[in-house]
Amino acid sequence: MMLTIGMTASRTKTITDADIRAFAQASGDTNSIHLDEAYAAASRFGRRIAHGMLTASVVSAILGNDLPGPGTIYLGQDLKFKAPVFIDDTVTARVELTAYREDKRIATFRTTVTNQDGVLVLEGEAVVIAPAMN
Repeated sequence: MMLTIGMTASRTKTITDADIRAFAQASGDTNSIHLDEAYAAASRFGRRIAHGMLTASVVSAILGNDLPGPGTIYLGQDLKFKAPVFIDDTVTARVELTAYREDKRIATFRTTVTNQDGVLVLEGEAVVIAPAMN
């Protein structure tokens, strides 16, 4: 596959309570805002929210599996968290190739995640080394 500016890929995932608990276990981020109903009820959000990095991981899944795909190496990711993601929200992550340096295989992507209501919950930019294209 040849990388060309403007290429896009997306993935959709429903964020479950089990996802949040597994991410907390794997990452060690056991912040009460993610895991404790009573604590979260008294927060600005009124209920538990997903980890921002759990939401961002859907972007990582696209880059590593779809575009550019297996063998991709992350160099950097800029993230801006725009709105919370709640349990049972369905998010759609999207990447768009905005620059590609073919000699070094360095690809830059605009990254966005929206929820089921079309609300932008995350935006940023990813820079990766794309796998060698045969």
